[in-house]
Formats: sequence, structure tokens, C-alpha cells
Amino acid sequence: MNLARRIERYLPQPLLELVKDISGQAAKRGERVYLVGGVVRDLLLGDPSLRSGLRFDLDLVVEGDAVKLAQQVAETSQAKLLAHHRFGTAKLRYENFTLDLATARKETYARPGALPTVAPGTLKDDLFRRDFSINAMAISLAASDYGELIDPHHGKSDLKHGLIRILHPKSFTDDATRILRAVRYEQRLGFELETQTAQLLKRDTPMLDTISGDRIRHELELILREGQPELVIKRLAELGVLPRISPFLKGDGWITEKFGRVRRLKKPNQLPSLYFCLLIYSFSERGLEQFIARLNTPAKLSQAMRDTLHLKTRLPLLDKPSLKPSEIYYLLREYEPVAVQTNALASDSSVIQHHLQLFLTKLRYVKTSLDGEELKKLGIPAGPEMGKVLQTLHKAKLDGEVSTKADERRLALSFRPDYKGRGGRRPQSHSKNAPPR
Repeated sequence: MNLARRIERYLPQPLLELVKDISGQAAKRGERVYLVGGVVRDLLLGDPSLRSGLRFDLDLVVEGDAVKLAQQVAETSQAKLLAHHRFGTAKLRYENFTLDLATARKETYARPGALPTVAPGTLKDDLFRRDFSINAMAISLAASDYGELIDPHHGKSDLKHGLIRILHPKSFTDDATRILRAVRYEQRLGFELETQTAQLLKRDTPMLDTISGDRIRHELELILREGQPELVIKRLAELGVLPRISPFLKGDGWITEKFGRVRRLKKPNQLPSLYFCLLIYSFSERGLEQFIARLNTPAKLSQAMRDTLHLKTRLPLLDKPSLKPSEIYYLLREYEPVAVQTNALASDSSVIQHHLQLFLTKLRYVKTSLDGEELKKLGIPAGPEMGKVLQTLHKAKLDGEVSTKADERRLALSFRPDYKGRGGRRPQSHSKNAPPR
């Protein structure tokens, strides 16, 4: 099967010309270049995101020296080159797309879950090391057979029949992260696990214990970047995979409903963190610490998840319609915003939701006009007394009791030891200490 016309139709002209140029430079070196990976699959599927130019990160396999070829290309183009000589790979970054060039290689695994040992190989070797048949296809870019599909593992047939199939019985044993990827592709494409693949997946689920926390977390992050990650989470639960990552993880209807609410926020940068915090919402603190340790979770996300559970225990304090804005602020100020947003999504109380959203959208941005230096000029002594004045000003600003800088100055002056207000009395401070966390 020849896919030359599809390549011409889907790839932007500058990228198409670049790919042909790379292949031409390779030919002069006696080497061959192939288009591989997801783009081949998506060309066959007619993925609309290709036609619309939503993504163009292409993978090229070189039967030759990929690093030297990439260096040669970089010298004659505007690419930024990042080379990894040890692995025989190189990345060419352009303004609107990225090309990954890799020397064709074969892999062996010293033990289950270990990173593979790689050695130079042929295109056949390179395709055999891949995860699923639908990702183990290539397209020749050589002038002699430009556009020809190379499909030794019948990936095109599996695409037609909607199947996710591994290439050999030891695939999940060699690399159990493929279990998570299999389900991710299954749900993204609306496919099914091929019968033997499904059996081997269930048999080899315990092999996830051989995978490092960083690699497991990376696969979860990829799942949470999917359009509907709850479908993947639900399926992993059905297959008994989730408990292998954490016995407390659930893929039930609650997760489905809350994940849907996350997407309605239209805050794509927050999606993975919010999804993670919702995943652990039913955990105990001990269960969360086990989860954080298992996945070697980065500090910022770990804190957001801890804050999520801690704030969850304090939500009853927010379920009071009469709370002042300053009371809301000082209840929530020490929590990560992601944790506050997670609890707003998780709570079924409209009062709690309102207070949490008020903090996120308004209260956390309220600042006083006066600072410590200006208070000194007004005669407020430095030290604990100044801290109390600043907090009182802030609470008054939050509660709408002062609105201008002049209002703040008048309130601040009332704290001077020599101040005498109307009737010769100093006004009573309305401030309270922030509630302990």
C-alpha cells in the first residue's frame, strides 16, 4: 500500500519539504529514512487533528547514523539540535514542529521492568521492539519507494478491526507500562483489546510492581492528558489494574462526574493536577503518603494533594452563609489553589462551592494599598503591632469596610498610641487572629 498521497495531503508544505530533504541527505550518505510511530497510525485513520495542523511532532527512523544526519540537517536549516549520542537519537526543533530522529535499533531486557539495552539494528528490529501492532508500522521516505507502507505485524488490519494487540507474549513482562498504554489507546480510539492481549494483560498486571514510580507516574500523566481520562481510569479499574498502583484508587461514577466538571472549567493548564487531586480525594492521609511515595511524586503536586485532603476535613467551617469574606480568606489562604479548586469541584454544598470560588476568583487577589514602609511614616512602630495593623487593614479591605488608600490611612492612624478619635476614644479593632491550620 502506498500512502504518498495521504502524506502530501496531511503534512504542511514546509514540513513535507523538510522531510523530503532529510531523506535526500540520508540517501547521499547511503542511508534510508522512515516515518514511524503514531503519525503512520493516524494517517491511516484519517485523524482530523492532522489535517487541522493541531500537532506535528514526527518520529523518523534512520537505517544509519541518526545523530550525524541530524547534525548535517541542522547546519543547513533553522533547527535547534539536541543530540543523545549514547542512544543514537536526536531532536530537531523548529518554530511549528519537532522531528525526532533515531537510529534503527533492537532492544533486549536484562530483567522484567528494566530499561532496555539497545544496539544498532534494522528497521525490522526497530518495529519489533514497539508496543502494539498499530504503532509498529513505517512509511518509506526514500525516492525509490516513497510512501510505501511497511507493516510486518499487520497493524493496518488491526486498525480496520479496532484491535489493540501486542507483538509477542513477553511484551507486558518486558515492560509493564505497556499495560497502561494499551488501555489508554483502547479508550482513545474506541478499540478493544485483542483476545490474547487481554488475557496476557490480566496475567501480567503484577509486573507493574517491577516498574519505577517515575515511569508509572509518567504513564498516569499521559492518561490524564487524554480527552476523557475517566474512561481509561474506569477501564483500568474493571481490569484490576488500578489496585496494583494503589489499593485506594477508584474508577467509579463519582470520578466520571467530577472529571467532567473539571473540563467545564476550561483551564487546560490545571487539568492534570486537578485530576490527580480528585483521584486521591477518597484516600486516607496514610493512603496518600503511600501513593506519593510509590509514584515519587514531585513536591508541588504532593503538597497540592496533601492540602486537598486537609481542606476536605475543614469544609464544614465553610458551610455557613453568614461568613465574612475575611473569614473565608483566612481559612483558605495557606492552601494550594489547586486544592481549593478540587474541593470546590468535589463538594455538593452550594454554600461551600460559593465560598471556595469567591476565594479563587477574588479574595486571594485583594491587597492593601499601604505597606510596612508607609505605616512607619504614619507612626506605627515596627514589630508585632505593625503586623496586627496590616492584618486589620487587609481584613477591612476584604470585608469592604475600606476601599481607598485614604480609608486605609485613617484606619491605620487609629492604631497610633496618641490617636484620639471622635469622643476622644480609640476605635475598637474588629480583627481576629487567623484560625490555626
